[in-house]
Amino acid sequence: MIKEKIKIEGMSCGHCVMAVRKELMRLPLMIKDVSIGSAEVEYDETKVTSEEIKKAINNAGYSVSEN
Repeated sequence: MIKEKIKIEGMSCGHCVMAVRKELMRLPLMIKDVSIGSAEVEYDETKVTSEEIKKAINNAGYSVSEN
């Protein structure tokens, strides 16, 4: 299992948090926390990739910070 904290750009409110959480819930992973500007997830790399996680965040309307 991989534990990852992801920095997310463009989030500013509770609606943003819910939008990201909703998209992440579509993936086979455990959501530890989603807050303004970040998400903490745990996943099995044989079931989901970091690229799929980034795509889900993009689908919610936000971008992953590479910093």
